[in-house]
Amino acid sequence: MDQSKIAAYSKELYDALHAQKTVAPITDREPDITIEDAYAIQLGMIQLRIDNDGDTVIGKKIGATSKIVQSMLDVKQPDFGHLLSGMAYSDGAEVSISNTLIQTKMEGEIAFVLKKELLGPGITAANVLAATDFVMPCFEICDSRIDDWKIKIQDTVADNASAGAFLLGDNAVSPHKVDLKTCGMILEKNGQIVGTGAGAATLGHPLNAVAWLANTLGALGIPLKAGEVILSGSLANMVPAKPGDSMRVTIGGIGSATVNFS
Repeated sequence: MDQSKIAAYSKELYDALHAQKTVAPITDREPDITIEDAYAIQLGMIQLRIDNDGDTVIGKKIGATSKIVQSMLDVKQPDFGHLLSGMAYSDGAEVSISNTLIQTKMEGEIAFVLKKELLGPGITAANVLAATDFVMPCFEICDSRIDDWKIKIQDTVADNASAGAFLLGDNAVSPHKVDLKTCGMILEKNGQIVGTGAGAATLGHPLNAVAWLANTLGALGIPLKAGEVILSGSLANMVPAKPGDSMRVTIGGIGSATVNFS
């Protein structure tokens, strides 16, 4: 795909974000689009947010790491996106769907905060563990600028891996003090359990997911930096949210996070 098309799709997705509207799947219009093209579009959209909105990159997110989410979205591989300063919320916050989001879906995840840089290739789960300062319970607030979530992997990649916002929970725990593979998660919506899972849902282990990200970005010359927040992927199914909903995620040995929507 030539640079003019890449720039045009980046601008289209950026404009859709601000107008709270959706656009036709890019793969319908560009059937030969590659994953590399899609990441170029993503980076263009991120740069527009940095240049025009004053955002800064504060981390990364890994998407489609669990079989259940891959099945829901009909994608076959993980992807990644960027976390920006304007996406971050604290535990218990009220998030305005009506003013900021379009097609909201929620994922309960384990967030990693790094104390050392990770630059692939060759990063292992042990390297990730050694580089992690602490882990936190987290909601990823997913959103899609693509009509009706009708996405292929190239569509979600171009759309910053369907990132909307994220919310970190009430506790920070050393990764050495919790079994990240077997820790259980309960996802509640308006007081009802709507999802359960465990750390192993993310590529067999959350450390594997972060290692995958470090190695994938490393091939592009991009490090995971000290201080960055890394969302390691959903532990269960994606759950839709609308104004008036209240959601809570609890992860054994780590803590909980609560979000209210207006």
